[in-house]
Amino acid sequence: MSEHKHAGLSPQLESKVKSTSSRFERNQHAVAELVARMRMDEEQIAHGGGTKAIESQHKKGRLTARERIARLVDPGTEFFELGSYAAWGMYEEWGGAPCAGVVTGLARVQGRMVMLIVNDATVKAGAFFPTTAKKVIRAQNIATDNRIPTIYLVDSAGVFLPLQEDVFPDTDDFGRVFRNNAVMSAMGIPQITAIMGMCVAGGAYLPVMCDHILMTEGSGLFLAGPALVQAAIGAKYSAEELGGAKMHAQISGTVDFREPDDDHCLLRIRSLIDKMGNRQLGVFDRKPSREPLYPAEEIYGIFDDDPARQYDMKEIIARIVDGSEFDEYRAEYGETVLCGYARIGGYSVGIVANQKTHVQQVDHSGNKRMEFGGVIYTESAEKAARFIMDCNQNLVPLIFLHDVNGFMVGRDAEWSGIIRAGAKMVNAVSNSVVPKIAVIIGGSFGAGHYAMCGKAYDPRFVFAWPTAKYAVMSGASAASTLVEIKIKQLERGGKKLSEEDKKKLYDEVKATYDEQMDPRYGAARLWIDKIIDPMDTREALITALDAAALNPEVPKFNVGVLQT
Repeated sequence: MSEHKHAGLSPQLESKVKSTSSRFERNQHAVAELVARMRMDEEQIAHGGGTKAIESQHKKGRLTARERIARLVDPGTEFFELGSYAAWGMYEEWGGAPCAGVVTGLARVQGRMVMLIVNDATVKAGAFFPTTAKKVIRAQNIATDNRIPTIYLVDSAGVFLPLQEDVFPDTDDFGRVFRNNAVMSAMGIPQITAIMGMCVAGGAYLPVMCDHILMTEGSGLFLAGPALVQAAIGAKYSAEELGGAKMHAQISGTVDFREPDDDHCLLRIRSLIDKMGNRQLGVFDRKPSREPLYPAEEIYGIFDDDPARQYDMKEIIARIVDGSEFDEYRAEYGETVLCGYARIGGYSVGIVANQKTHVQQVDHSGNKRMEFGGVIYTESAEKAARFIMDCNQNLVPLIFLHDVNGFMVGRDAEWSGIIRAGAKMVNAVSNSVVPKIAVIIGGSFGAGHYAMCGKAYDPRFVFAWPTAKYAVMSGASAASTLVEIKIKQLERGGKKLSEEDKKKLYDEVKATYDEQMDPRYGAARLWIDKIIDPMDTREALITALDAAALNPEVPKFNVGVLQT
């Protein structure tokens, strides 16, 4: 661990890890193992449909999705992939759909931040599964919220027909993609589409609703392919005659640029991006960035994902924010939720974080009580609500660091007005108009997840560490509750469970909950945008803030009726 000290820091932020070196090493080893597992998962995901499917794509003279991305983005920059775990462990009866058959994320092209949405034709010919549509829509929503120019590299057979009822009709299904194309265009968000393979049926509307359309030789763009045309009207046409690049460039006038191959097409996109104008940037304050005083790798040893053990969230913050400087708001009040101002990558931010150390608090009657780390009490909820409102008043983006068990329960909590205070915090989060970014570090349970700006509260991005746990309640709590209910149901029917049966039932329920709490489960369903290495938290937040800064529009802040 680092031994640095800094006289300018508050005592709370000085690097004083209050744990033994053995605990530090144990935590470090546990987190490192989870990160290593994540890296292995990502390598597997990156293979898409597998070696044979990649070879088939190459035989057609086409690059794979990830090869296209690598050649499109600026040299020396990294592709910030989003939704890589989409469809993880899903659609096994159909052979799986790695990455949901589409690669999305942020990148730099000619120095400009763009959103990339790239079909992976090695996965079921790029067909749209239910999660594929939702992933594309999530990428479009991020682009819309942050006014990010968007590039689509299309190579898709259209809807995956065996699951059409879950892909076709709803507001988060296939048709919403084209609706979003139209809305984004009306908002002035640049969209470029390159058809680099098949683009058929309803999917053909996507490129035509964008600002620029490129198409490579050998690709196809048609509402109905040759087989369907023959079945429908009895006419026989080749794919090239029906919807090839030459036809659309010379006869229908649909495409703007006809390119001989993938490489030329990607170069043309770079050239078009290079000539785009610049809109006004956001209104959020930024100064030159400064590195934290303490190395990021120390996070591995500081964080403890055992709910029975404590750690100081200020130590985590000190390794994320510029200069390790954190101006803590109401530092001695409602201490189980930390609030304060800092800079990340030079951007001014407000941080709302769950403190995981137990603290002694004095109530309004002068009585001392112990408050448990990770629990939101009345005072901490009220403090957080006021802080969130203050950040909105002063145009300060908000960062939420989750490790929350939920709100405090019991008679004392109810008498103190915990429901009213919680509603105040939820109201402030719901109506917040500045960019919000959530990072799920440890647990994120129940109403605590909502109050800390969970997915339902429109964060611009949701990141999670591999240590994250995401559910209504912990697996142990859920199992105990459900087993107790089941026992009572059986007893009313005149049956009794043996201790062995009770344990078996408990283990089964807990195993199900534990699986669903795994961040990969949430990421597969797009509840999480990206699972990140804890060491990369700062860089992920800077990328998210760079994206948020592209949108200069901040609506008027109004909380409506606020509980007092």
